[in-house]
Formats: sequence, structure tokens, C-alpha cells
Amino acid sequence: MKKLCILFRCSPQGTVRGREGLDLALLSASFEQEVSLVFVDEGVLHLIKDQQPELIGAKDYISTFKALPLYDIESVFVCKQSLADYGLSHGLLSIPVTVVNDEAIAAHLKQVDEVLVF
Repeated sequence: MKKLCILFRCSPQGTVRGREGLDLALLSASFEQEVSLVFVDEGVLHLIKDQQPELIGAKDYISTFKALPLYDIESVFVCKQSLADYGLSHGLLSIPVTVVNDEAIAAHLKQVDEVLVF
């Protein structure tokens, strides 16, 4: 079984990268690949609950992150420093995540077969 890590690095607004990354994660998991997600930098903004992207003319793909358990995607990591940089706490996030430091992210990335950055 191939281990795939999707790394979310860009903001959810102004680009389709986040939606493409989520689509790839769900599709890959449906083909029984072991998928993990890592959120760093502006990518942590995907996880803020109660977003309303339709107010700026964007599609609401963010609520689809709640479907991750249905696809057996259980490894969801968030950079502790990135959360701090944006003034976010665990309680402001829309899905269950594991908050980790940079070293833990680096160690995880070494354990997977492929990393795709969105």
C-alpha cells in the first residue's frame, strides 16, 4: 500500500489548490492508498470552522473535510507554529487534528512514499 501525504500550504481563498488537494486525498483513499494530511503556513486556514466562502463567490469545499473519516483518512497533522502565527487554537478548528511541531512533520514526511504540496 502506497503512503501518500497531501501537504496544504496555501490559503483556501483565491486559488483552487486546496480543493484539488482535498479531491486528490479522497480519490486516493478510495483506491486504498494510505493518505495523511499536513497543514502548514496559510494552509491552516482551511481548518477554521464556520467559514462562508460563498460570500466571496467561492465554492464551499471546506465542509468536505468533515468527510475524511468516511474515507479512513485519520492522520491529520497541523503545524503548531502555524496555528500560533495565525492566532488559532485547537477549539477554532472544524475537524479533529493532531497538533505537532516542525520536527514531527519532518519525521512524518520521511515515512511516506510521496508528498504532494497544494
